Amino acid sequence: MESLEEKRDRLVDDLSIIEDPHERLAYIIDIGKSSDGLSEELQIDKYRIEGCISNLWLVPAEKNGKCFYTADSDAMITKGFASLLCNLYSGHSPEEILKINPEFLADVGVTQHLSPNRRNGLTQVGERIVSFAKIVANS
Repeated sequence: MESLEEKRDRLVDDLSIIEDPHERLAYIIDIGKSSDGLSEELQIDKYRIEGCISNLWLVPAEKNGKCFYTADSDAMITKGFASLLCNLYSGHSPEEILKINPEFLADVGVTQHLSPNRRNGLTQVGERIVSFAKIVANS
């Protein structure tokens, strides 16, 4: 299995190849479209991410010491970003997750073209992923 660092580096390479910011966002939207999302039973306040214009949910889970994340949103761009982070971090140990800061997306030039509310939602997803990893690490 690929390490989280290797997955992040591959993702950064994939995003860096796409020079046009609109094409990069279209790529991220496609990630959201291909994501299964969540059932209505999981689209509840407990999993809702605050601070985003659209409805956004993130459901964390732990299995055999690994963290798994699933997200959904009623906006495809938001679902795409959240799914991208969920796909990246899922299946890894909390220790690995805590070493890779989700803010790396800003370094690739992905977040600059988002509205402040969408950026805030993306930041909240990253913080929730890290927060859950800390909980699992300390249990």
